[in-house]
Amino acid sequence: MNIHEYQGKQILKKFGIATGEGIVAETPESAVEAAKKLQEQTGTKIWVVKAQVHAGGRGKAGGVKVAKTLDEVKEKAKAILGMNLVSRQTGPQGKVVHKVLIANDVYYPGESKPQEFYMSVLLDRKKGHNTIVYSQEGGMDIEEVAEKTPEKIFKEEVDPKVGLQGFQCRKIAFNLGLDGQAFKEMTKFIASLYKAYEQTDSSMFEINPVLKTSDNKIIAVDAKVSLDNNGLFRHPDYVEMRDVLEEDATEVEAGKFGLNYVKLDGNVGCMVNGAGLAMATMDIIKLSGGDPANFLDVGGTANAERVENAFRIILKDPNVKAILVNIFGGIVRCDRVAQGIVDAYKNIGNIKVPIIVRLQGTNAIEAKKLIADSGLKVFSAVELQEAADLVKKVLS
Repeated sequence: MNIHEYQGKQILKKFGIATGEGIVAETPESAVEAAKKLQEQTGTKIWVVKAQVHAGGRGKAGGVKVAKTLDEVKEKAKAILGMNLVSRQTGPQGKVVHKVLIANDVYYPGESKPQEFYMSVLLDRKKGHNTIVYSQEGGMDIEEVAEKTPEKIFKEEVDPKVGLQGFQCRKIAFNLGLDGQAFKEMTKFIASLYKAYEQTDSSMFEINPVLKTSDNKIIAVDAKVSLDNNGLFRHPDYVEMRDVLEEDATEVEAGKFGLNYVKLDGNVGCMVNGAGLAMATMDIIKLSGGDPANFLDVGGTANAERVENAFRIILKDPNVKAILVNIFGGIVRCDRVAQGIVDAYKNIGNIKVPIIVRLQGTNAIEAKKLIADSGLKVFSAVELQEAADLVKKVLS
């Protein structure tokens, strides 16, 4: 689950990491009130208006603006709120900005070129280790740095059996070119950041930039955080941080029905039970010349109602030109799935896309008879390759 910058900073503060102050606003008027409160609290005379969306690259996309007066705060907030922010991380479709963070300026007046670093903690799934990725070249151009000068990106692997060691924190601070008090502050920052990542069950903590001030303070200017959904049961307070406006509306709706659904860019809708079988189904669709339009696991206890809801979700995608249903009846009964297909046809009505159905396992014979007796225009397959060939045939 992704969370907003201001929420990530709230977590960082709990672990003793300096972040600067900020107040969230959803209207230009409330942005001005937030700026006034910040001025009272911190004495700041410069504010930063930051779009709150679940994506990086906001600065280059026009989602981060500096304001030097309250009138400018209102003007910048009005320009950012409601805009469709498009960055390398949002994709061409962009994200609509619903709220902004009004933050105090943590850069000291007169500092010509403050030092900005990049740092993130994430899981290397291939090695089964957590990894700290860092660079001296933090800021808006970090993606270009990684692309054009990858030698400037450093990695430090952390064995989860022993955890982050002190010598690793010192090594990172040294590679960042720090010494003296700044060196000590950075080692503390790294240790606290890793602790925050680990104890919140996160899958990623990205701070860009990490600022070193002229008086050697280390501050997290930004925070991009992704929490592991599987660990949320241990953090009920973090569940409340979910912002469904930042998520795909169809995926949110699918979750209400207990469906594991992820929208993709293809033209073949998939309805499968079991994540492994779903991945195999998507692979064979691709190998047969089609493109999966979604990942959809109806689960091991799928009933007729859930299958009907799954059809409704898939059909919301206008790019879907065919639907492949691939069910192995181990726990789930194939006749229940078949009844769901029949019910979906009757209740939804006017389903124009062809449907290919492969049902194997418990009550598969009864399921095939149920579909055959329904009179529906459904293509039936026994083998998975046969189903994939039918997909290719109906698309051609």
